[in-house]
Amino acid sequence: MSVVLEQPRTLLPGRFEWLMGLYAENYHRLTRLFHPQQLALGAYRSSLDDGLDLRLDVLERHRYTLDLKLTYCFVDDETGHHAPSAQLRMYEDAHLAEVLACHPDRRLARAIGLLRPSRAQFHERVRASSFLNRWLEYLASQGHSAGTLEPLPLRAGASAAA
Repeated sequence: MSVVLEQPRTLLPGRFEWLMGLYAENYHRLTRLFHPQQLALGAYRSSLDDGLDLRLDVLERHRYTLDLKLTYCFVDDETGHHAPSAQLRMYEDAHLAEVLACHPDRRLARAIGLLRPSRAQFHERVRASSFLNRWLEYLASQGHSAGTLEPLPLRAGASAAA
């Protein structure tokens, strides 16, 4: 009998392995796009003169992790918050990027596809990571990159994450 028929489950990754693969892909997309590991703490803007400026905040840096916030520079009419936005943690040693919090926007969802509601924590992680993956792909196709990032000056009394 063939090995394929004897061990069919070993050919496809399990759910956890698939999620970790998505985390790894997001890490590499972020690194290729913005080189955040090389940025100082602070806020950066990527402007392509299309009215959709992107903001990247480098919030915290630790020995093996880097915390970021990625958002467009406009406010969602429905929520009053910047949207879409994602808080991210990059794990330098494992080369993974995890979505800590994700707030999609209906306009971007129309452009890159709707997300199904989640039913469990695992599904929520898959949903958020899939959203980030599609968003990063979209940002790259629009021309955002490390070359379009410019540091934003801090206003008096303002924090980098504002």
